[in-house]
Amino acid sequence: MNNWIKIKPKVNLVIDTLMFIILMSVAGLGFLMKVVLLPGYKINEIYGSGTELYFLGLDRHQWGAIHLYLALAMVFLLVLHIIFHWDMIVCIFRKMVPGRTARITIALFTG
Repeated sequence: MNNWIKIKPKVNLVIDTLMFIILMSVAGLGFLMKVVLLPGYKINEIYGSGTELYFLGLDRHQWGAIHLYLALAMVFLLVLHIIFHWDMIVCIFRKMVPGRTARITIALFTG
């Protein structure tokens, strides 16, 4: 148990760093798909029918799949982040909502 206490901050730092990198990647890919790799109807309006747009050899749908997988990785890391900070979350929640009944009610509606 003592070893976990020593490495927990390092694990949290790695998780937080990965979350930041993935979040920026998901945002960047969303921007790429919105602005550069236009949807089919906009491509047809601007370039004519039968035109395909690629970025680094991948089309909009392939980048969309990468976007999805990164988002799923982000959700997984977010769950880990919440698990590792659960004690702090509970402590802050208890201080913010003093009544036990109110805490249970809020937790049920939130969950």
